[in-house]
Amino acid sequence: MNVRLTWAQPEDLVGHELRQAAQDGRDAREIEERWYAAGGAPAPDRAGASEPPAPPRLRALAERLLEELALLDVPLASEEPTGLDEIVAACPHWPSPVDSAPVVGRDRLHAAWLGRAAGCLLGKPVEKLPLTGIRALARATGNWPPANWFTAHGVPAELLAAHPWNRRSAPTSLAENIDGMPEDDDLDYPLLTLLLLQRHGRSFTTADLARLWLDELPAGRTFTAERIAYGNLLAGVEPPETASRRNPFREWIGAQIRADVHGWTHPGDPAGAAAQAHRDAVLTHTGNGVYGAMFTAAALAVAAGGESDVHGCLAAGLRVVPPHSRYARAIRLGIETARAEGEFDAVVDRLHAVYADTHHWVHVLPNAALLAAALTHADGDFTRSIGLAVSGGWDTDSNGATAGSLAGLLAGGPDALPERWTAPLKNRLATSVPGFDRTGFDTLAALTHQEALRP
Repeated sequence: MNVRLTWAQPEDLVGHELRQAAQDGRDAREIEERWYAAGGAPAPDRAGASEPPAPPRLRALAERLLEELALLDVPLASEEPTGLDEIVAACPHWPSPVDSAPVVGRDRLHAAWLGRAAGCLLGKPVEKLPLTGIRALARATGNWPPANWFTAHGVPAELLAAHPWNRRSAPTSLAENIDGMPEDDDLDYPLLTLLLLQRHGRSFTTADLARLWLDELPAGRTFTAERIAYGNLLAGVEPPETASRRNPFREWIGAQIRADVHGWTHPGDPAGAAAQAHRDAVLTHTGNGVYGAMFTAAALAVAAGGESDVHGCLAAGLRVVPPHSRYARAIRLGIETARAEGEFDAVVDRLHAVYADTHHWVHVLPNAALLAAALTHADGDFTRSIGLAVSGGWDTDSNGATAGSLAGLLAGGPDALPERWTAPLKNRLATSVPGFDRTGFDTLAALTHQEALRP
């Protein structure tokens, strides 16, 4: 019997690392030729593990090639640093420190939690589906662009057979099945961040986060870069090397989905939020993966501080990202494309033309471009923010969650969010994070408010 652990098999990691090398400018042609000549396969397109398992000789080769790939020079390293001091030095408009930050209200935080949950839940049933499938399923019920929950009612059987819902999520995330907020890593990580702040305050270190994960986060609830970093911790690897050792997912979306609480608890202080998100992100990510967390935290921080314009929030996020990085270019592309196209489907088509053939659907860059485009096009409207973010495909639940978080903050309170999005949540969250299962979003808002007030 062979255990096919997703996001961990050496023979799968090689394919992902070869793709990462092509993106960051490393010359891996000779290694790639040796891999395919030996019978190696590309990385799985959507699944986390390939079938069947590789023979011992191929797995041994994969182990060696991963070490060789790690030794190649990275031409983009100078423009895409990972260290905080180097990032700050690369950002000519880094925000000034805040002497007296505004206070964020509980209602605003309540709306942020609800928005994150609703956006995540909207995207769950269509996660991993191709863009054509998402469009067809929603159009079959007159829900395009998505302005309500996905449903199987009224969808032709042949369409469901061609584009089945996400297997794990459909039982809890279709309109006819929703009964509170089901567990999802897009909500688990904000809970872990809240727990981190409760235990260590704002002075937490990356090592504090690592110990918290080992104590409180089940290994099976980690994916992609987080799973690799978790395994590195168990092998005795210290952060920040946990982010880079045999981790081809280090520029994927994982750190970006962990950034919300850092922004929520730094109202009006994008620099402080970005620096705190950086200490979190470097456990698992490097370069553009880290920038995703910093951008998100900074954008949310200015919204938590009372900024009412989504475009100002996005601009604030860009100030903490090196302007010549691929992440900054992705955000600018999303914003510019959204401003140029009247129909959002055309925006999505243009972004897919740029990224779909070169980047995995969980990579941070295409998702960042889509997120920025959706928020720009929606212009602050909550339903359009989450609906457009999900409509673009790729990491649908993560993009819906982050869009909902920012749009919820901008809305200002739970009563400002449409009831069709909040009522099915039933003020109840399922999670495996200790102490939080079945907690209400009002309670989470109160707990987050306490951390926002802490010096």
